[in-house]
Amino acid sequence: MRVVNPIYEAIKTSELRRLSYADYMQLALYDERCGYYMRKKTKIGKEGDFFTNSHVSDVFGKLFASFFLRLVERQNVPPHICELGGGDGRFARAVLNEWKEKSPNTYRQLTYTMIETSPAHRVKQLETLGDVAEKVKQYKDIKEFQQHVSSFSGIVFSNEFFDAFPVHVITKENGTVYELFVTVDDHKLVEEKYPLENEHIIQYLHERQLSLADGQRLEVPLALKTFLLETAPFFRHCVMFTIDYGYTDEELQLPARRQGSLRGYYRHHLITNPLMYPGEMDLTAHIQWDALRMYGKQAGWQYVSMLRQDRFLLAAGILLYLEEHNDSNPFSEKNRQNRAIRSLIMDGGMSTDFHVMIQQKGVRIHWDDIWVQPEFLSFA
Repeated sequence: MRVVNPIYEAIKTSELRRLSYADYMQLALYDERCGYYMRKKTKIGKEGDFFTNSHVSDVFGKLFASFFLRLVERQNVPPHICELGGGDGRFARAVLNEWKEKSPNTYRQLTYTMIETSPAHRVKQLETLGDVAEKVKQYKDIKEFQQHVSSFSGIVFSNEFFDAFPVHVITKENGTVYELFVTVDDHKLVEEKYPLENEHIIQYLHERQLSLADGQRLEVPLALKTFLLETAPFFRHCVMFTIDYGYTDEELQLPARRQGSLRGYYRHHLITNPLMYPGEMDLTAHIQWDALRMYGKQAGWQYVSMLRQDRFLLAAGILLYLEEHNDSNPFSEKNRQNRAIRSLIMDGGMSTDFHVMIQQKGVRIHWDDIWVQPEFLSFA
């Protein structure tokens, strides 16, 4: 019996025979039958489609463990961590092992919650975590988490989480703004454009004071806005770290941003056509940092700072993890960690594409007591 792809099925059964890009992404990434993140295939690392910071080295998680620990011990932030989109669990494992070694007392009080939609990833997380898995509670989404606890206070962390949120796509041609849709032509997925009618998109453009140049494409992250506003009552006394790639409103005006940022990643190749390999490749769109900041403020989050990732790592103290040694083995643990640190902070490395936004809510943090090498903050 031939299995019908849910994306084609949804287009065929829809009233107008088309899907918004947001609906297409929702199916392509999260559908239980064909969604990319729901498949059992390896997605992260050499055998997958992309790398994350945590796959460079455990030193990434170790550094954040030290940073989180200073917030808990010096600023009385509750020893609770909520990781949004925990992937295969490497970051959590590094954080928990480092925390356990550095502060056994607060480790006993520590709780670690992982929000992960993918059933395959949740299984992989437990395998990766090993003996620290007892510290972790897993939920498929925030709504399930909210069913078990009435509110959360502590540290909220995400690494490449919001870039996988479904987005609508619009464009401007000859002075008219259109929304782009996905439909089927000759058994292939193709784009169609129709004059913009979606009131939620129109409202987003108005409240964000955004206007498009002729020929420009733009992703509209309504799901990001909804997430921040709907979870506002749940997150109470927190510090939130968001690591991702994105752009500011000022950068949005640059010619390089005219074609939008919605892309696919398939076997470590960037695919410019997001309609290729539906359900078989990762889809991602750059975060609009000013949207995260603005809707975060509406949800009660106070903006603290945004740093390029390499500057954050330096200010947070990653150089303290460099180890002097006389080991001639290039594959020794110390040599590998030193190389990883250099790759994370070198100009032109992966950190130059990422930023770290810090927001806080219901807490007063003396940040001068948290940074280890604040002289690097001046380079942000």
